[in-house]
Amino acid sequence: MTNPSLPEVVRIASDLIRFDTSNFGGGNAKGEREAAQYVGAYLEGLGLAVEHYEPIPRRTNVMARVPGRDRDKPALVVHGHLDVVPAMAEDWSVDPFAGLVRDGMLWGRGAVDMKNMNAMILTSVAEILRAGEQPERDLVLAFFADEENGGVEGSALVVQNRPEWFEGATAAISEVGGYSITVDDRRAYLLQVGEKALIWIRLVAKGRAGHGSRLHDDNAVTKLAEAVAAIGRTRWPIRLTSTTRALLEGLSDLTGRSVDDPDALAAAAGPAEAFLRSSFRTTTNPTALAAGYKHNVIPERAEALIDVRVIPGTEDDVLAELQQIVGDEIVIETVVRDIGMETPFEGELVEAMVASIGRHDPGVPVIPYLLGAGTDNKALAYLGITGYGFAPLRLPADLDFTGMFHGVDERVPVESLVFGQQVLTDLLRTY
Repeated sequence: MTNPSLPEVVRIASDLIRFDTSNFGGGNAKGEREAAQYVGAYLEGLGLAVEHYEPIPRRTNVMARVPGRDRDKPALVVHGHLDVVPAMAEDWSVDPFAGLVRDGMLWGRGAVDMKNMNAMILTSVAEILRAGEQPERDLVLAFFADEENGGVEGSALVVQNRPEWFEGATAAISEVGGYSITVDDRRAYLLQVGEKALIWIRLVAKGRAGHGSRLHDDNAVTKLAEAVAAIGRTRWPIRLTSTTRALLEGLSDLTGRSVDDPDALAAAAGPAEAFLRSSFRTTTNPTALAAGYKHNVIPERAEALIDVRVIPGTEDDVLAELQQIVGDEIVIETVVRDIGMETPFEGELVEAMVASIGRHDPGVPVIPYLLGAGTDNKALAYLGITGYGFAPLRLPADLDFTGMFHGVDERVPVESLVFGQQVLTDLLRTY
């Protein structure tokens, strides 16, 4: 039982963490149904009409619309995902699905990605409605399944089969933005205005099966290993976009350092360095291997999975170069391919997000950045909805927050959650 003296946003996040919604990918998932039912019941308790959509058993999506004061204004989608990546309990110092609060932190899988933001959404809306108020405009609250598998069994199906959920909406906010970093001992906030394109590929090597004791020159495992090593060691060149140039200018203003060496400038951001450097270039990381079935049998086939994140607009060029890297004997299969996005750091919503942070942390700059990963904003883009990352958190300088995404001992400070809920409530009241 969560401590009733804790702030509601922390209690809700803790409750959500205790639903094990692990998503192993490729349709193998525990499912979001119970977490979705919890979210639906909470929203119904606020007097909202809730819709559930479960296109695949246990892969449940939830939506509710909150009427705004000015219904002539375009609606804002505020969304999160209910699934999480798996957690190996033996690697953690706490039970990853206990939702434990310890040392001023909420621990558990989803504390950062992204049951924290789900709790902030729920409690921000609750604060407004319980006060007898309305948000400035209609809010479409959506909680998706399967984001950790590229949204194939979640937001992609919702957009395809329930587009009416988002009627009248032109913009959306979700995860991985609005959090603070410390740059040379000065705090700044990163606002996500774009995402790299996502391409998940499978490498397939074929050879001749045979006995493990033989001299064997046509070994599928050897071919695959060479291809995987070649990709894993490839360092893609820096290729800046309008967003990453703006990021570098913001970091330069904070530090006085030149923008001419992006990697060195990113190093001033401390623990966020690796997150920012990945936004300057394409990344291609091997993530899984599969081959063979017995120690003394050379298999006919070997496979590897590669997570490719591409600068928007360079997708075809990267795939062609990958084929050159691995050679003609390796077949490249595309498992998932999704768009990249970039939006100018301007406009009414951007100004409102920056202002909301400024009212709660005055004088601290807000800088745009390009997310090296992806969110369900990609799916909403097919409906013409412009997405941003805005899950506001004021974080301690020494916390490797970006390293918590999919990491061991994932945790978020309690006071950061309270701050984020206050900023988000401010935005929803005023924008």
